[in-house]
Amino acid sequence: METLRGGCHCGAVRFEVDLELGGAREALDCNCSICTKKGFLHLIVDQAAFRLLTGHEVLTTYTFQTHVAQHHFCGTCGMHAFYVPRSHPDGVDVNVRCLDGVELSGWEVRPFDGRNWEDNVAGIR
Repeated sequence: METLRGGCHCGAVRFEVDLELGGAREALDCNCSICTKKGFLHLIVDQAAFRLLTGHEVLTTYTFQTHVAQHHFCGTCGMHAFYVPRSHPDGVDVNVRCLDGVELSGWEVRPFDGRNWEDNVAGIR
C-alpha cells in the first residue's frame, strides 16, 4: 500500500488515503452540474482507506436532490477536498487535485457522463 496525503488550500483540513502499490492511477472527470463547477477529479476509495487527520470541526456539508451524497468542504477556504458520493455511500471520493505533490500527468483522467448519471453510474460501481 501507498499512503498519499492531501488537504484543503488553507491547511485546516488534512487527510490520508491508502492506494494499492503499482495500481493504475485513474481519476474520473465528471461533467455533472456540481463537479463541473468545482473542478473535482474523482478518486473513489473504501472508507477504510481514508483517514481525516485534522479539520473535522471546520468542515461544512452540502447536499442536494436525494441528499445521499455528502459534499464536504472547508468552511475556512471553501476547498472541496473529499466527499461521500451517492454512487458509493460507504466510500469516500477524494479530489485528486487536493493530493499533495500529485502530478496529473501520472494519472489517466477518464471522462464520466454525470449529466446522465442514472444511465452511467453502473460503470463506476
